[in-house]
Amino acid sequence: MAYQYVREPLLGEEYDQLCNACESPLEKMCVWTLGDTGLRVSELCGLKPANILWQQRAFRVKGKGGPFGKQSKARVVPFSNRVRALIEPHFALHQEFPVGERRVQKLVKDVANRAKISREVTPHVLRHTFATLFLQKGGSLAALSRILGHDRLETTAIYLNLTDMHVLEEYAAKW
Repeated sequence: MAYQYVREPLLGEEYDQLCNACESPLEKMCVWTLGDTGLRVSELCGLKPANILWQQRAFRVKGKGGPFGKQSKARVVPFSNRVRALIEPHFALHQEFPVGERRVQKLVKDVANRAKISREVTPHVLRHTFATLFLQKGGSLAALSRILGHDRLETTAIYLNLTDMHVLEEYAAKW
């Protein structure tokens, strides 16, 4: 079997800690949007008003993939009310996301340091955190696969790797 990189999502408490450490509206917009939607950092930074479906509370994004990697694979990604409260005022006045990918990466790292999270936190770790928390809250693997833009369920199934503690907690809750 080929080597599989082990993903280290944040625990729910660590994600809450990260969100609470955000000080500016920009930090909140970046961290909360990444963590509450599972968007890739390139998809976040490429947002424009035309990508936002306000009535459906969702983004229409073109992620990686498609023929020859031309980002032609479109999908709809729902967003939370708290994300809407952050992006609505910004996009009412501006036509593009305020910062680029490298700035978002640095911003996430700075907030994680302020939150005193010892492991490395990147925008992609927030994508994994979203996926893990979505499944832990009872979301289906099929829905998660659509949200993340995966072609195959096997790709999304990596998020089913639960720790022994998760298994014990789930068993205790059911029995």
